[in-house]
Amino acid sequence: MKNNKIIEIADRLFEASQTGFYCGPIRDVIGVEDIEAAYAAQDINTERRRKLGGRIVGSKIGLTSVVVQKQLGVDQPDFGVLFDDMELENGSEVDFKLLMQPKAEAEIAFVLKKDLPDTQIGAADVISAIDYALVSIEIVGSRIAKWDIKITDTIADNASASHFVLGHKPVRLDNLDLINCEMEMSVNGKIVSEGKGSACMGSPINATLWLAKTMAKLGRPLKAGDVILSGALGPMAAINPGDEVVTKISGLGSVSVKFSDI
Repeated sequence: MKNNKIIEIADRLFEASQTGFYCGPIRDVIGVEDIEAAYAAQDINTERRRKLGGRIVGSKIGLTSVVVQKQLGVDQPDFGVLFDDMELENGSEVDFKLLMQPKAEAEIAFVLKKDLPDTQIGAADVISAIDYALVSIEIVGSRIAKWDIKITDTIADNASASHFVLGHKPVRLDNLDLINCEMEMSVNGKIVSEGKGSACMGSPINATLWLAKTMAKLGRPLKAGDVILSGALGPMAAINPGDEVVTKISGLGSVSVKFSDI
């Protein structure tokens, strides 16, 4: 029965992603505590996407904010999969109709130069495995109507992943203060989110360490070349047609993306 339930929720989310018609919360099938089932549904749709030609390019970390964790009743982050067709070009204009209830988050992205295959690692291992950091915008979206989500809903829905934009100024970690760097995100020139690196689990390195250990434990370790979206440095902001989002992080420069009018 449990397997049937997992397939049911995976089918519901996949159909929503393909048709653009939102579905209801999947927690009405598996509840809010069965994290394992939610990830199993995520895995089913990840494999479906791969069979359709999608190439995995990395991972995103969600729920890195203590406030959001408390809101959803959890005490740890979650993760989702990044595919090649989720990347938007820096400075480009994107068709708003391709998105589903989009919101923007400002994050630090890391690109790895080494694999991280072990569970028994520490911050130094993560730091030495990172090639460089980039400013980024993550566009989160939900296949679930009205963002009516709890923890199992967002996990099954690939951690509410949609798209991402990377800046073009790669910076080595020894030239960057990951804890005290300041973030500012604006929509149409108006500041809508501010924060620091420390807002992401104390440091984006902490979030990436959690992800590396988790993925190694699952037998899907992080690999050289992977893009890691390490988590939001401030509140997310809703996006509307015609909006332009710009994110600046001290030491990393800026990144922007515009959304078409409908």
